[in-house]
Amino acid sequence: MRVNGVEYRTVTMAGSTVRMVNQPKIPWQFEFIELPTHRDTAHAIRTMIVRGAGAIGAAAGYGMAQVALEAPDGAGFADYVRQGAETLRRTRPTAQDLFYAVQQVLEAIEGAGSVSAARRAAVEAAQALADENAAAGRAIGEQGAALIPDGARILTHCNAGWLAFVDWGSALAPIYVAARQGKRLFVYADETRPRCQGALLTAWELQGEGIPHAVISDNAAGRLMQTGQVDLVIVGADRVAANGDVANKIGTYEKALCAADCGVPFYVAAPSSTLDARCPDGATIPIEERDADEVLYVTGRSDGGELSRVRISHDQATACNPAFDITPARLIRAIITERGVYAPGELPWPAGA
Repeated sequence: MRVNGVEYRTVTMAGSTVRMVNQPKIPWQFEFIELPTHRDTAHAIRTMIVRGAGAIGAAAGYGMAQVALEAPDGAGFADYVRQGAETLRRTRPTAQDLFYAVQQVLEAIEGAGSVSAARRAAVEAAQALADENAAAGRAIGEQGAALIPDGARILTHCNAGWLAFVDWGSALAPIYVAARQGKRLFVYADETRPRCQGALLTAWELQGEGIPHAVISDNAAGRLMQTGQVDLVIVGADRVAANGDVANKIGTYEKALCAADCGVPFYVAAPSSTLDARCPDGATIPIEERDADEVLYVTGRSDGGELSRVRISHDQATACNPAFDITPARLIRAIITERGVYAPGELPWPAGA
């Protein structure tokens, strides 16, 4: 995707250094951060410097390549690799792409015949995963654009654009492709409390693509659907269970309920790497509980241009902060993948899933 006419990927690797967009700085500043070790990359995943299922997966894959490059020669190599894999797996529990990427690169390392071959195989596997993620985003866009009529008013939740992938994104990819096809579109971007990825990231992306949009409070989506102002909903996914249940950013379930009640088509966009056959249904998907401060504080820019963090509840207040919820398959019209558009119960599972 392009920023000020320059094409970028969200996450890349050069030598042994991972380079990624510093997402907490957006929309106030567009900058990249460099991460020289796998522990730095793990920290960036855990603290949401990088977020979004596809981007997390690519970062974890590159992190595994860093592990292989850092590991000592000889007997200590295998132990270091296993420990590094576990460090990356522990960063976040819900996004399936993270675990998929770690496992793919780990298998490439373990299948090599020597330490030097293992290092090469890790880098090649990590790069292949990143390239596949970017290609999947483009293909999801092409598949999903056919579902978007000219003049559509689209609601989306959280950020599932190119910042959430290596490129293109999932939920926003069909919107980007449809817009480039010349379709007239309008997007409602849920603010997506508590981290406000919709207000901060999705709106910034849509502005960069020249797509008309409005940020709405999370509580406004139902009203807009009820009064006929939304033609379809497209969201991303962090994990898709075997029965088609979907884990996505907290608040997604509520939007799906509103859409079902109002007869608005509700679509999920996700690459095959997000499908997890080991989870039979949504109840078996682990849900991350994040720090209460994400609910109790907000960060923004003052009228004077200064960034500041302010508390929005009383000093003794506590908060509950589940990061994801489960949308049952029965509420989902279809899941848009790079392979096609499928009913939740008819997904094309990857070989070996």
